[in-house]
Amino acid sequence: MLSAIIATNESERSLVPTLAALVPGATAGLLSEVIVADAGSRDATAEVADVAGCRFMSSQAPLGAQLKAAAASTRTPWLLFLRAGYVPEPGWIEAANRFMEATDRLEGATRAAVFRPPGIADLLRPGLSELIALLRVALGGGAKPDQGLLIAKRFYDALGGHPEGADAEMAILRKIGRRRIAMLASGARIAS
Repeated sequence: MLSAIIATNESERSLVPTLAALVPGATAGLLSEVIVADAGSRDATAEVADVAGCRFMSSQAPLGAQLKAAAASTRTPWLLFLRAGYVPEPGWIEAANRFMEATDRLEGATRAAVFRPPGIADLLRPGLSELIALLRVALGGGAKPDQGLLIAKRFYDALGGHPEGADAEMAILRKIGRRRIAMLASGARIAS
């Protein structure tokens, strides 16, 4: 149902907590595969991916081309793009599943989702923190690449995938547009 694509570059240590956070998704039957799209790391990133059972793709191509190639190799209807070192918080499985089911019910829906960003709002009640994050987005903050990206493969392909420019992750978020990006009830944070 869902393929996770993780961008890496010399990420042997930061990849471990990200992969560990994805295990419950595989156990729940939501996550079918994990692809590590690597930029030619010389550390043990490939070994970490292999031990975890991930598919490893290494390329010296720009990040956008790496991510696009990884997405093209998947067979699932949904894609989850993450950066190594970012960890979806508990509840991500239910939040992603709800979003995918709701979007699938709207045939031809052209929308994507990102994780709720961490911040001072996390110290407050969850409902209030989500409201603050939504206000930030509404007031021009916009989604950031470190919030991940959950998108239907059909929509991703219709957009042409990640562009090859220097800031491919931000460019695809701009291409999707703020109005078509939902915020998941679950957050993602950098691993400590």
